[in-house]
Amino acid sequence: MSVLYPAYFPNIAFFSVFVQNEAIVWEIQGNYQKQTFRNRTYICTDRGKHILTIPISHVGNNNGKQRNNAVKIDNTYPWHRQHWRTLETAYRTSPFFEFYEDDIKPLYDNTHDNLMDFNLKTIEVICDCLQLEMPNTKTEIFKLNLDTKTDYRHLVSKKNKIQLVQKDYVQVFGDRHGFIPNLSILDLLFNLGPNTTAYLKETKLALDHA
Repeated sequence: MSVLYPAYFPNIAFFSVFVQNEAIVWEIQGNYQKQTFRNRTYICTDRGKHILTIPISHVGNNNGKQRNNAVKIDNTYPWHRQHWRTLETAYRTSPFFEFYEDDIKPLYDNTHDNLMDFNLKTIEVICDCLQLEMPNTKTEIFKLNLDTKTDYRHLVSKKNKIQLVQKDYVQVFGDRHGFIPNLSILDLLFNLGPNTTAYLKETKLALDHA
């Protein structure tokens, strides 16, 4: 079983692990960490690599810590509308945006309170789009040390350098910015459509990630 942290429309490295492993377990325990892909994802706009960030309500304990599965989204800011408008502007000319638009947009039409639940929903929608099975197994306790061959929790960190071998594919603004690797799964989905799964199966991630 491979262990992954639920992230916000996770990147290609995450989904390459997801499709190449039969059993996935969601890590929902432990403490929330800032500056990670738990509440942010990268896409490509006309200005280049762009980050979408979900605002978080920081209501930790006396030490400022929050459990991962208890983190709340700050909906006092209209981030739903901003994120969708940015996605629409960035990908409306991509080959498959209109094909998947009706699947993705409802996530931004509703208010979501719990970050982890929302992240899992974004992954579930991608699974529906690609006709993949959505895993339901979740951790019950937090274990600091896991088998390095099954522990992919590090992929949620922005600080870790991921050794990813992926082929270039045509991106909307590739003529301006060149190929930008390891963006959100949305970039791959909108550009490759049904070929996304085959692409992910060919993408290689280094195993020595301890």
